[in-house]
Amino acid sequence: MPRRLIHRHQPPHDLRRWVKAALGGILGLATVIMLSEWSGVPLLVAPLGASAVLLFGLPDSPLSQPANVVGGHVIATLLALGLDHLLPPSGWSMALAVGVVIGLLGVLRLTHPPAGADPIVVMMAHPDWDFLFTPVLLGSVVLVLMALLIHRLPPRSVYPLPLPPPR
Repeated sequence: MPRRLIHRHQPPHDLRRWVKAALGGILGLATVIMLSEWSGVPLLVAPLGASAVLLFGLPDSPLSQPANVVGGHVIATLLALGLDHLLPPSGWSMALAVGVVIGLLGVLRLTHPPAGADPIVVMMAHPDWDFLFTPVLLGSVVLVLMALLIHRLPPRSVYPLPLPPPR
């Protein structure tokens, strides 16, 4: 087996960074769950767990930025809800929806890999249109807000990334 198949390309990091990332994941998702229980409105959806990995573990990735997290989930879910109403339920419909989400988010420069799971969730559960707002929009916004707080704790991370200089 070629070594490149098993080589870990992710550089080593300070253990404190990963402890903070784990704490961020716990606190971020616990906040979403607590708000859900307090309000009686479901706010947790599986793709948010994957978003937490990016938000807290890789805050310097373009894929982890607030516009990508919130925009990616909202656009993917909006598209999936529309296709769910137009297409017959099937694995092919889900595959089509995920592929279109990949292309659309790439074109919009809002790629967020966990949003690729939103069409699968939508097309398996067939939720109403309010699913776009709760849990998707509100849940993703809460996670981003928690990331803004967590990354101010030591060891500090720059989050969100600074704007590039004007051309």
